[in-house]
Amino acid sequence: MIQIQLSNITLILGAKRIFENLNWEIQRGQRIGLIGANGAGKSSLFKLIEGEYSPELGGSITRARLITTGYLSQQPELDPALTAFDAAMAGNPRVAEVHEELERVEASLGDPEVYGDEKKLQSALERQHVLIEEYQAFGGDSYPERVRSLLLGLGLAQSELTKPMSVLSGGQKKLVGLARLLLLNPDVLLLDEPDNHLDLPGKMYLEKLIRTYDGTVVIISHDRYLLDAAVTHIAELEDGRMTVFEGDYTSYMADKEMRLARQEEMFHAQQQTIKRLEAAIKRLAIWGKVYDNEDLSRKSKSMQKRLDKMDKIEKPVTERRRMELRLNGWRGSNKVLELADVSKSFGEKQVFANINETIWHGERVGLIGPNGAGKSVLLRMILGNELPDAGEIKIGPSVSIGHYAQEHETLDFDQTVLDAVRYAGKMSESRATAFLLRYLFTYKQVSQKIGELSGGERSRLQLALVVLSGANFLLLDEPTNNLDIASAEVLEQALEDFEGTVLVISHDRYFLDQTIERLLVIEDARLAGYLGGYSDYLEAKNAK
Repeated sequence: MIQIQLSNITLILGAKRIFENLNWEIQRGQRIGLIGANGAGKSSLFKLIEGEYSPELGGSITRARLITTGYLSQQPELDPALTAFDAAMAGNPRVAEVHEELERVEASLGDPEVYGDEKKLQSALERQHVLIEEYQAFGGDSYPERVRSLLLGLGLAQSELTKPMSVLSGGQKKLVGLARLLLLNPDVLLLDEPDNHLDLPGKMYLEKLIRTYDGTVVIISHDRYLLDAAVTHIAELEDGRMTVFEGDYTSYMADKEMRLARQEEMFHAQQQTIKRLEAAIKRLAIWGKVYDNEDLSRKSKSMQKRLDKMDKIEKPVTERRRMELRLNGWRGSNKVLELADVSKSFGEKQVFANINETIWHGERVGLIGPNGAGKSVLLRMILGNELPDAGEIKIGPSVSIGHYAQEHETLDFDQTVLDAVRYAGKMSESRATAFLLRYLFTYKQVSQKIGELSGGERSRLQLALVVLSGANFLLLDEPTNNLDIASAEVLEQALEDFEGTVLVISHDRYFLDQTIERLLVIEDARLAGYLGGYSDYLEAKNAK
């Protein structure tokens, strides 16, 4: 059953044509991964479906009768005065309405005017029965516990449930927004990068929710592991066109490579045919004119008509412009980082207890653990922004650190993009502009303030500044958040070619498998070490 149908949709924002004559059917029960480069129009497509944008030039969006949709934007707007728990509870106002009405009906049963009138009593009892059934469907008196379990499962800490929304991070607000949607249980879920900022348990919880959701899910995500584990279809938005594939992301990419190879082969074969036809048309036209031969002229015109009617095969785009990223490290000290009996507590909470670890030159080390386990605390201690309570953190004498911050806090949002690069690289305006163009910035964006950039653009800028730092020890905190898949692949290749050492915090399991040699896991205030990537870690854990 088709739940939402987009027909001949054209969208123009400002001077930019986002897509043209786009057609797409969303069918009941599908779990669709919507992919595409940053700026391809994925979020705009969701806003079209939700009615925030209107299609141009007569395109139409048709919904099946009584279909409900739930939309999670990248930055959900929630009442800043409510606590996380209360904001989630308020996500489905019908629960409170049913509970209040049920209490009124039950109170009326003790009213003599009701219990003394058989007709009124029967009507009240029937209404009570209907309300009880609806209330139980929501979870009944256990509904608050259901809300609490959902928030904790998605990754919010118990202490964060009572904090006002105004003090929560963007990632935490998104978790509350997601919980509200899941409690509403719409027919179609439209999720715009819900996995950003989720820790690994949260991502696994989200995958399970998507797989078992009793409805349709369309999710914008750059997490290749999630797209393999949770979706039934891939929809790629590229060059303003939609391609839909039944299967997971890895299968789709293999199929796409084969399709492009076939298209390129057919394109070249057709081009040869066209060249032969054009040569024959020209030759026959000349002969017809020179020899005054009407028959040859007719043949020339007939062949031209045949050529004009030919369905032309488009030249496939096999090489797309990507961000250029070259991390220019250098050897430096053999022992890059040493943690010696390091302990750290905040009040009664012990984050680390006598941890010992050494990272050597050339290593690619991943650091994982649940949100709040202390990953960012460890990075701050290595950077010298936080002091350990006990123990010592030693950095090699010829080690220079480059830091990529998850929330982009190393960037000055009031500074222009151009000035940030000019000052960091000590370069002229023209050189800085040329440098930024290699990171997919436009001439217009170069003069914008950093605060006006999208999350993906800030990520690319921060990577550019890491390059300019010339560091040989990279501390990367969630570097693939906000990056599209193509840019994440560029980063993976750059880290492979990097001369120096890398310590990376990431919840991107695919990225960890591609880049790291060993994994450090924060467990019970200690660091447990595992050889290999994330999949090797999972295998080792399951073998225990």
